[in-house]
Amino acid sequence: MTSLRLLPWLSVWMLALFAMLAGPAMAQTTLSAESDASVAEEQPSYAALADLLEDEQARQELIELLRNQASELPAGVAAELSPEAAAAGGNVAPEDVSLPRQLAELTSRVVGDVGGQIEQAVAIVGNIFTGQGAGSSFDMAAFMNAAINLGIVIVATFAIFMVFRRLAKSLFTKISGWSQQGTGLTPVLRLVLCVAIAAVVDILLIALAYVGGNLVATFAVGETGELSTRASLFLNAFLIIELLKAGVRMLFSSRYEGLRLLPISAQEASYWNRWLARLIGMVGYGLMVVVPLVNFYVAATLGQAVGTLIMLLAFIYAVGVVLKNRVRLRDNLNKMSARSTLTASRVSLQLFARTWHLFALIYFLMVFVLTLTRPGDALPFVLFATLKTLGAVVVGLLLSTFLTQTIGRRIQLSDDLRRKLPLLEVRLNSYVPNALRVLRTVIVVAVIMVVLDAWGAFNLAAWYASERGANLVGNLISVAVILIVSLGIWLGLASLIEHKLNPETGHGEPSARAKTLLSLFRNALAIAMVTITGMIVLSEIGINIGPLIAGAGVLGLAIGFGAQRLVQDVITGVFIQVENAMNTGDVVTVGGITGTAERLSIRSVGIRDLSGTYHIVPFSSVDTVSNYMREYGNHVGEYGIAYRENIDDAIAQLQLAFEDLKASDEHGHQLLADMTVAGVTALADSSVNIRVVIKTTPGDQWGVGRAYNRLVKMRFDSAGIEIPFPHTTLYFGQDKSGSAPPANLRVMQQDFTIDGSPAGQPKRAELEVDDRHRPRRGKSPSAQEAEHHKPDDEDV
Repeated sequence: MTSLRLLPWLSVWMLALFAMLAGPAMAQTTLSAESDASVAEEQPSYAALADLLEDEQARQELIELLRNQASELPAGVAAELSPEAAAAGGNVAPEDVSLPRQLAELTSRVVGDVGGQIEQAVAIVGNIFTGQGAGSSFDMAAFMNAAINLGIVIVATFAIFMVFRRLAKSLFTKISGWSQQGTGLTPVLRLVLCVAIAAVVDILLIALAYVGGNLVATFAVGETGELSTRASLFLNAFLIIELLKAGVRMLFSSRYEGLRLLPISAQEASYWNRWLARLIGMVGYGLMVVVPLVNFYVAATLGQAVGTLIMLLAFIYAVGVVLKNRVRLRDNLNKMSARSTLTASRVSLQLFARTWHLFALIYFLMVFVLTLTRPGDALPFVLFATLKTLGAVVVGLLLSTFLTQTIGRRIQLSDDLRRKLPLLEVRLNSYVPNALRVLRTVIVVAVIMVVLDAWGAFNLAAWYASERGANLVGNLISVAVILIVSLGIWLGLASLIEHKLNPETGHGEPSARAKTLLSLFRNALAIAMVTITGMIVLSEIGINIGPLIAGAGVLGLAIGFGAQRLVQDVITGVFIQVENAMNTGDVVTVGGITGTAERLSIRSVGIRDLSGTYHIVPFSSVDTVSNYMREYGNHVGEYGIAYRENIDDAIAQLQLAFEDLKASDEHGHQLLADMTVAGVTALADSSVNIRVVIKTTPGDQWGVGRAYNRLVKMRFDSAGIEIPFPHTTLYFGQDKSGSAPPANLRVMQQDFTIDGSPAGQPKRAELEVDDRHRPRRGKSPSAQEAEHHKPDDEDV
């Protein structure tokens, strides 16, 4: 064990030994002095108090007076902090004394008082050992008897307590195991329940040890049937201190993982549990056992000095531990901030990691100063304020953890509900993080208010009882209810729309018009819900929405005049939707652009053309809407044949091509009626055109037309019907007499194949044969070369 760990216990037991040693020497003087200092108190006049409370005005004045008195500093502290006290002994007027001067004077007085207490303590101790103090001589037998009796009580009480805790170890282990591995409740609820059960068991063990110590002190030590003052002081201190340690064990349980409220490791919990237990034991037993014994048996001045010494040692010990663990705790807090998913929590933890040691040092310094300046009520105030602070922080952490484990997890709906409402689960999971942020913010604000109230910086009860506080809390609750109701209405209506749009809900595939109108209705509903909810919330928090509505009307009128095109877009879009001119997925021609309508709003339509280009066409520029998707579509085809072909044979082949189309699996179901042959539509320059009309389902006329064109080409080829194509006629001109001049031709000798194509063209390897056609095949090549000559100018 290090010297730092030995310091608190060594100090407490040395002071206790000193108190036992000095008791018999100063008992008589102290008791007589205390009897002379008692003063009778005046009985209150209950009748006058009743009359005062019956008067409404007097009662209100009394309430204001009490509130003012509660907010004021104690008389001694106020006098020490007053400008008059700071200006005493100087030439400066009280109103001209600065705040730093007042604090310096207060510090000087505190140090002077501590020095005076130390001088008095040294003088008293010297008188005790030199025999100059008033009273009887030292009785060694009485001292040894009292020390042994108190030691027996102390040893017996701690032994009983340790035996009971040893027997309850298996019970704590089972409770911790169920907390970690149990089922049926959320982990945080199991943790809280198990910690509460363990705390009850721990309190029962402390109570049993306390009762056992009282029995030992009453019947086994000293005179039978009497409880000595020394034993009573220790037992009371034991009960309070062990209860405080039990509370610390709830936060920093080092042996049982499932009984630790704070989310830290076992090593960290063991360290802080030991440190806080030593500090509580040192201050508790010192102030609740040693100081009263010194006050009772020696002198009140020496008891005050001993109390100051205990607090000084505790302050030094606490400061040393804080500075020693500054870096380690900072690193742990930074790791926690890195795991946080909320930006506010992450930033707060990072800031607290950098400054936590400053808050701890200020806290211990404040406790030390309050103990010196207000020794009567400082320690209880600090104790209860600290407990309320720890309780508020722990409850806030548990609530935040509970919310995270209950609604912070991903919401999973049933398969049937997910099939009917595919977007509901996504929408709910998108709302959960924002709801958690709001709830955690409320928890943080509530914890801060409770902490400030605990330390007297804010009167939470009075604020809530005031009209302003009650109105604020009521308005916040009303706003929360309004937002929850609005969100529920939106979720219900949006889910109903999704139910209607979902083809798997049992009603079949909705029509294009239903899809368009329901989508527009959902957007309009969202805008209306946001607007109405915003107006109601503003009205609830006390803002007059009448001028806002009037201003919105004027603004709408101004926008209507200044943005006529926008108004025209909206009005035209309304009429287009009312007349069902087009829906999402229709192939339309709008504003000179033909394509598929992919998005339809109240102001414009988005069209994707055949090349993939996306066009946004405002309705104000739409004069005509051509919809190719209404009821049916027609493929209108014109097929030309040569003039020498028989028209009836061509029509017959067109009918056969249509029969082939009807028999196909791909396009047969898309035909709504038999083909209509309109007849010969034109005797063109090089063809006779025959028109046919095929009625198809909407949107399939283009695919059916492409398939029919293929079949017509195949039928015409098999029947030998010529489909005309452009021919070129060479015209050499004629003179004025009408006779054509001879054509000037140049004949070039070249080998060619049997089918008339030029010979010598590259061919595949297996076709490498000499396929040239030679008209004078019987002559030798040399003779051919001899007969060949180049054409000259006279060749015709």
